[in-house]
Amino acid sequence: MKTFSKILLPFSLIYLLTVNPAAAQTFKNEFGFSSDNDSYLLQGSDKYYTNGLFINFRHALDQQKLTEKLEKKTYEIAVGQKMYNPYSGSAPDPAKQDRPFAGYLYAEGTMNWFYKNESILKTSVQIGVTGPASLAEKGQELLHNTVGFYELEGWDYQIKEEMQVNLSAKYTRLLHRFDSKAADFSFEGYANIGTTFSGAGAGILFRAGRINQLFNSAYTNSMIGNNSKTRGLVNSELFFYAKPQLNVVAYDATIQGSMFNDKSPVTFGVKPVVFAQQLGVNYSSQRFTFDFGLLFKSKEVKSMAKAHQYGTISLFYRFN
Repeated sequence: MKTFSKILLPFSLIYLLTVNPAAAQTFKNEFGFSSDNDSYLLQGSDKYYTNGLFINFRHALDQQKLTEKLEKKTYEIAVGQKMYNPYSGSAPDPAKQDRPFAGYLYAEGTMNWFYKNESILKTSVQIGVTGPASLAEKGQELLHNTVGFYELEGWDYQIKEEMQVNLSAKYTRLLHRFDSKAADFSFEGYANIGTTFSGAGAGILFRAGRINQLFNSAYTNSMIGNNSKTRGLVNSELFFYAKPQLNVVAYDATIQGSMFNDKSPVTFGVKPVVFAQQLGVNYSSQRFTFDFGLLFKSKEVKSMAKAHQYGTISLFYRFN
């Protein structure tokens, strides 16, 4: 009998580590980056929202000290930079530019509340700068020189420099999860108000594959935990997601120029309604997250500019 138990022991350990969610280890911190670029679609385009780089640190607070209805609470610190071009990064004639050259550099602080009913409230504040101080021109020059792209022309006509403050709120709520636990639908809505971006939007998120609850999922950046209350449905995630979203745009400084400095040489009006379709695939182990997504947007600018699309890559590492 003892011999039989010794034979079964390794298999029992493998089962606990790979199948039983209770054996999964959670980590309190997460660090990583996301990169947006239209070149990820291999279409040879370099226009409109052409590049974004974001570095994030997240930390989960002690979950045993939270209220009964609250499953998890996290805070996040991030820095980011966004770059925008007309139809090309080489557009020296302002009369032919269909979107302003623009950059936005910012620091952000975020609080996230994850509830047991799988609703999520996220609030953020950003402080940043547009214009030459955003370092977008220098960043794009470095990128082009590194990979051997063409020489940039036209940044002399970028939007004027100005300090920026933006506030945002986002709400997510599970609508339905199938009995198989392999797919679900959720509502997502957001509102922004600030000197760079103001507007609101709503969409429906669909996930299919090996998924966790919204308060334990890489999609909602909630794989971290601190004295977890509820175990995940799975130890690792692998799923496809899709999110159609309708956006109402009230103000966009990267198109209309600075709110309190209207001397930008090239500006345009914004399309008040923009439709976006996001598609992607996500893999997350206990330690790592890898996400690749595609985002397609309808026309955003009241000019000759057309619809646009770009890819996004995210990598995150969790630790204590």
